[in-house]
Amino acid sequence: MLCTRCHHFEAAPDGVLCAQCAASPGFQAPPPGAPKLWLRSPVGLGRATAILLAVTAAVDVFALGADLYLYDVTGDILGGGAGAAVRDRSDLADTLTDAAGVAQGLMLFVCAVVFVIWLWRVRRNAEVFAPDGHRKARAWVIAGWVVPIASLWYPRRVVVDIWDASSTREKPEGHGLINAWWTLWLISNTVGQVLYAAFDEADTAQRIHDSTAQMMAADGLDLVAALLAAALVLRLTRMQDEKARRGPAVPAGV
Repeated sequence: MLCTRCHHFEAAPDGVLCAQCAASPGFQAPPPGAPKLWLRSPVGLGRATAILLAVTAAVDVFALGADLYLYDVTGDILGGGAGAAVRDRSDLADTLTDAAGVAQGLMLFVCAVVFVIWLWRVRRNAEVFAPDGHRKARAWVIAGWVVPIASLWYPRRVVVDIWDASSTREKPEGHGLINAWWTLWLISNTVGQVLYAAFDEADTAQRIHDSTAQMMAADGLDLVAALLAAALVLRLTRMQDEKARRGPAVPAGV
């Protein structure tokens, strides 16, 4: 019979694991000539992804501070404030807002790349845990984020299948964390694009003041979405690590 962990090598006589899987628990480097489908630890990638998401959350906090400062300055201008001091504060507010926008765009790109790499790793592991437990082909791990319409639910479906395959319980754990992350992700992206566009088009002190208040809401949503994404990455990474270290369930007849 095939090894119940890697599903590729013959199990030892009177056993359920092959010699490679029985050697040590948990993730291992594949032996020479091993098939491509092999458990690989997501721990390093998971930690790197969570750290980058935490940095993204910190950048969102900085953006909220810049928004608040700009809101205060435009409020002073609307209240009749003038003079060199107000102009200096206005210039500083513009600088902080521009810096926050650049930092947010950079972190979004970096996080997206590393997150997808991590997601690819845990999907490959999940195919070892449950070869028939995935409703979408592996290519959708990447394509699901860029194909119009499908990007509204395919990534969540991919993550749900990985989550269920990685569960260490007989019955898969609930999807509350996934649903919260995905809902915030969709809302923050949709609302953010609309509000950022309105902010860019604002050309009077009153319009800038009003759109800045909306920007604070958008940056707040981004902050919560980043924290939920970090929690999801850490939880799913820990689930796979625990499942790999436990090894396969031994059938009752063995």
